[in-house]
Amino acid sequence: MSNLQLLAADGHELSAYVVRPEGRPRGAVVVVQEIFGVNSHIRRVAEQYAAEGYVAIAPAMFDRLQRQVDLGYDAAGLQAGIDLMMRATNEGAIADLNAAIDAVAHAGRVGMVGYCWGGRVTYLAGCRTNIAAGVAYYGGGIAQLLPETPRCPMMFHFGEHDSHIPLTDVERIRAALPQATCHLYPAGHGFNCSERADFDAASAHLAFSRTIEFFRRYVG
Repeated sequence: MSNLQLLAADGHELSAYVVRPEGRPRGAVVVVQEIFGVNSHIRRVAEQYAAEGYVAIAPAMFDRLQRQVDLGYDAAGLQAGIDLMMRATNEGAIADLNAAIDAVAHAGRVGMVGYCWGGRVTYLAGCRTNIAAGVAYYGGGIAQLLPETPRCPMMFHFGEHDSHIPLTDVERIRAALPQATCHLYPAGHGFNCSERADFDAASAHLAFSRTIEFFRRYVG
């Protein structure tokens, strides 16, 4: 594991957390942060994917606004993250993700997995970049992006009790993207994160196993 400096096409420099697998990689996975930055949870997620044989890279998506964002899940961290998210642009996010994709393309096909705000951004990347597959965990706002169509296979994970994402949005996504895979879990928002109150170990384990199977099929 190491920190890497990336250069986006528009000249912006950003940092990224990179974890390399033992032996020859199966491909690569870009891990897209929540609104809390590349914090301990996102670093652990990257390590999870590296343990499955992928070069995992977690770009610091808020470096355009504030360097070294690493927030906790308390009220102050939530508000700070929301403030940053509201200032972030789709164009900046895609430029940063393309830089991350380019940095790991030597490993083979590149997949992407995003959480919370990162799930929404992963959907955008599925529409605007050359990733081989995208997985969005509880991505808020995806239903509002449906006029754009993904160019790659997509998988979605949502919690049935998510107070931020109504089930009507999930149904809109399913109706608009019948070719995509959409899973519902008996959990709330952020169920994959052990540092959140809504953490659900069984749902997290099942979602991860489904994601790995999906990446095995489309990434390597």
